[in-house]
Formats: sequence, C-alpha cells, structure tokens
Amino acid sequence: MPLLPSKYKPPFYLFNGHIQTIIPSLFRQVAGVYYERERLTTPDEDFIDVDWSKIGSSELVVLSHGLEGDTGRPYIQGMVKAFNSHGVDALAWNYRSCSGEPNKLLRSYHLGASDDLDLVVRHALRSGSYETVYLVGFSAGGNISLKYLGEAPELVPQEIKRAAVFSVPVDLKSSAKKISRIYTQRFLKTLGQKLEQKRQMYPDQVDLTNYSNFWSFPEFDDRFTAPIHGFKNAEDYYTQVSSKQFLLNIKVPTLLVNAKNDPFLSKKCYPTEEAEQNPYFYLEMPQDGGHVGFVEDMRNDIYYSEARAVRFLLEEE
Repeated sequence: MPLLPSKYKPPFYLFNGHIQTIIPSLFRQVAGVYYERERLTTPDEDFIDVDWSKIGSSELVVLSHGLEGDTGRPYIQGMVKAFNSHGVDALAWNYRSCSGEPNKLLRSYHLGASDDLDLVVRHALRSGSYETVYLVGFSAGGNISLKYLGEAPELVPQEIKRAAVFSVPVDLKSSAKKISRIYTQRFLKTLGQKLEQKRQMYPDQVDLTNYSNFWSFPEFDDRFTAPIHGFKNAEDYYTQVSSKQFLLNIKVPTLLVNAKNDPFLSKKCYPTEEAEQNPYFYLEMPQDGGHVGFVEDMRNDIYYSEARAVRFLLEEE
C-alpha cells in the first residue's frame, strides 16, 4: 500500500519531538474511564491482569501499552475513552509485572511477548460474544502487536479485523542504540526496581552487582532481558523479536504511525519498503508527534492518535 500522507499538526507551543513526548506524559489526565479488573492465569502458572471497559458492544479493541507502562497511562485511557464513545468495548492488558504486583515467575515481559497477547485475545473471545476485534499498540505494545499479526498470520483469530499502532521501534537493535541516555535512565530505574523484587524472590538467579553503572539498553538486555527470557544475548533477542521482519506477512489491514521526529526511533524504524510491498500494511509518517505524543489540543484533551485509530479501525475514512 502506498505511504499515507499525514494531516497531523502539533500546537505551536510543542515545537520539537522531545517536548511533544514529555509534556503529554507528565501532564495529561483522562477523566471518565472506569475499569473492571480480571486476573488471567497463564499456561505457565503465572498471571496477567487485564482491565475491561465494557459498554455492551459486539466489537472489542485490545490495547497494549509501552515499555514500563500500564493500563492507567493517559495514552491508554484516552484510547479506551475514544473507542467507548464510538460504541466499542475496550480491554487493556498489563504485561507481567506491570499491574502493580510482581508476577510469580523469574520472567516478566519483553518486547516480543506475543504469546501473552494471544492469551489475552483468546480469553476475550471466549468470555464475550465479540464478532470483531481490533488491536491498538503503543511503542513496545506496538512491536508486540505487529509481531503477533505477522509471525504466524494463519493462526491469528479471524475475529481480528484491523490494527493500529503508534511510535513503534520495529527495529529494536538500532532503536536501542538511538534512544538518549535521559530516557534510558528513567526506564532503567523502574526496571531495576522490579529486578530488585525478583532478586528477593530468586536470590540465586538475579545478580544486580554494578547495576548503577548500566546506562544503555543493549547492556541491560544483554545481562538481564535476554538470559531471563531464553535468548542467547541482546543481539539474539533483538533479532528474534523485532517486528520489522514480520511486516510483509501481515494479512489484516494494519496502520503504523511513526513520527519523523520521534526521539526513540532510528532510521530503520520507518519501513517504507514493507508498506509499498504489502497491501495490508499502511505507513504514516507525520513530521511531528514525538514518541506517543500526537497532541492536537491539550486544553480540550484532543489527540491525533485517538482520532486516527478510530477512523482507521472503524473504517470511517
């Protein structure tokens, strides 16, 4: 599918990618979203907490959050509210260790955990009479969603009709090197806190010696993410779970919106060739937007990502 032009324009006071990223993250508040939590038991005897926002629809949107996020993040709640207002139920899921309680196992989550997304989707289909399911993912959740749709397209439930993802590092290796130390240290702080919890649970399997010296994702992933989740090293982890390699296999209409000024994304995270070759894969690259930003009017809580997802998934354009 040819590349899609973008109509997004940021407000004048958000004049670069960093500000467009940081301001919504710090100051946005979403009112009127009320969740009903459910705990799912995984095949490996762990748990995943999911949050429902039901309005009695036969359609459902499943939302996947970003790295170290959760279902309470404003970008998730804003999307939930947008789809509820258009007559669609919402199910936002917390990755293992992200719901406010440590998960039981040594493993937690990683950017290729499409097995957990599949578990959530199939549970939703069993527990409701949903005829249509949509996927929405942000950043890490976008990578998980794209990988899920493309790694084994013949196994994707037929109820999944369309997907929209935003700010996705589809090439993890180059993106892990691109992200600045300012953002990295924020993530490594909360990841370190969770590892400390795991060290107390599994003292013989988690060694946090010199953790404060870590300042890059390749270092972190090489020492922790990869071995804990069954990968040889960071290189193997990035190679296996980067969603870019699966884009040509996607068989349901899928929109990827990556802003050109996203401070988290490398040049390899703008997959123009894949979009041109796969008629089901749509790529939109606005000049602005930052990372999971896309503010249109902060005072009135209007965000381009929400309107764009609604238009694309509900085929209103």
